[in-house]
Amino acid sequence: MYIKHCKISLNKQLELLKFFVAGSTARTAAEMTQIHRNTAIRFFHRLREKIAIKQQDRIEQFCGKIELDESYFGGQRKGKRGRGASNKVAVFGILKRGGKVYTQIILNAKADSLMPIIRDKIEPDSIVYTDCWRAYNALDVSEFKHYRINHSQLFAQNTNHINGIENFWNQAKRHMRKFNGIPQQHFNLFLKECEWRFNIGSPKEQLKAEFKFEVQQGGYFG
Repeated sequence: MYIKHCKISLNKQLELLKFFVAGSTARTAAEMTQIHRNTAIRFFHRLREKIAIKQQDRIEQFCGKIELDESYFGGQRKGKRGRGASNKVAVFGILKRGGKVYTQIILNAKADSLMPIIRDKIEPDSIVYTDCWRAYNALDVSEFKHYRINHSQLFAQNTNHINGIENFWNQAKRHMRKFNGIPQQHFNLFLKECEWRFNIGSPKEQLKAEFKFEVQQGGYFG
């Protein structure tokens, strides 16, 4: 991954990278590296754009044991929460147990919205685990083996659970809370960043596996 046409020195880029991987805000990184905050904001934004492109370009399908769930981000804290809550961004998630996660913003959590994503991203005959949301009824007559857990009664029954994808939602929301509100037009970039962090693993691996930079004189990145 490259940030081209960047006026920031290589050493400053590497410093910013470390702050980004550590989960710092751009303003904190700017203060610690002694550069203008707008420069750090643009740098972080460009990183998220490149991460989102790379995550979106993944074409492999999931197979094996898969957990499915939706979650809701942002919006008003008061009033109704979860499915049907107002002013929130709905996100659908697919997680392979012991493997990676895939996320996608959705208009709603109806079967007509979810099933095309499921069929596109999961191989037939895979085992899928869900909660009891009615949209997942379509999986009972599909090409997948479907198990559901009733969260009003219990959260896990042996291997029947969706704890993995719920753990991802918790991590993503905890990370996004640092930014005190994310503009809706940029939400997908932050979502894909959370997906990338989960899929790569430790901060050391994120820095090692994903980022290569070349510095060219003149011009701005982004």
